[in-house]
Amino acid sequence: MNTVIVTGAGSGIGLAIATKLASMDFNVVVNDYDGDAAKAAAEKIGGFAVQGDVSNEADVARLVETCLSEYGAPSHLVNNAGHVHQARFVDLEPADFDRMIAVHLRGTFLCSRAVLPHMIARKSGCVVNMASQLGQIGGVELVHYSAAKAGIIGMTKALAREVSIQGVRVNAVAPGPINTPLVRALSEEWRTAKAAELPLGHFGEPEDVAETVAFLCSDSARLYVGQTLSPNSGDVML
Repeated sequence: MNTVIVTGAGSGIGLAIATKLASMDFNVVVNDYDGDAAKAAAEKIGGFAVQGDVSNEADVARLVETCLSEYGAPSHLVNNAGHVHQARFVDLEPADFDRMIAVHLRGTFLCSRAVLPHMIARKSGCVVNMASQLGQIGGVELVHYSAAKAGIIGMTKALAREVSIQGVRVNAVAPGPINTPLVRALSEEWRTAKAAELPLGHFGEPEDVAETVAFLCSDSARLYVGQTLSPNSGDVML
């Protein structure tokens, strides 16, 4: 049976992904910074909860060790943990920038680094990194977020080139605006203006992103390497 670690799975997109993969008979390790949210999600889907901060190396080591003890080596990893903060660039503090990079980019690095030896040893595995369409086009008052997500896209391509020959597929998903607690934390003005820009005229739902992740985690995506798929309501067209 496949085993997946999903970070940031206590709510929103992460919860939808964990739920979808559990329905596909994956063993699911649910990680979240909020331990109570992780526990509730795990109880809902029949998975195992691990509280932890993905930017903390010790927490990540504990997350993978727990997976190994409960289910064995992870066959899949979904780097979904996120953080949002809105401010004009001139008002950004270094701490704001550092925290954004830590959660998104450092977290993706630490989690991937922790699971890859197990995947390489078995010559198979799948990593899906959560990027954003703002990593492709940028976003007003979200410079630090856009930079972190652009870094994830770059990391995905480079890592895919490095480990695909060893049997590990690495891809990314770059959603557009999705109705999640993180997006609802942004200003109503921003959300209204953003919806008006979208060809579909509305935001997506977490389940829309979960379907894309599930595809990349399946054998149907065996030729997808270093790709960025974009359920984004038409915000970016490539």
